[in-house]
Amino acid sequence: MTTPTKSSVFLEYMKLHMISLEQDWEKARNNEPLNDDEYDPSDDYFEGATDAVGHLLSVATDIMNDNLQGKGY
Repeated sequence: MTTPTKSSVFLEYMKLHMISLEQDWEKARNNEPLNDDEYDPSDDYFEGATDAVGHLLSVATDIMNDNLQGKGY
């Protein structure tokens, strides 16, 4: 078993954060309460947040895989 690198741990965090955003967006669509101090419940907020995290995750994955011609470049 190999020890995870800081980079791989960060990639896993970003994946979990994306899942959390998607779950919160679904809650917002269903008019379930969200923590007011954490999120703007608008679709614009969630669309922007998921687009940004998705882009960063794509770039980071490309870098980790030495794919310098990937989507993020």
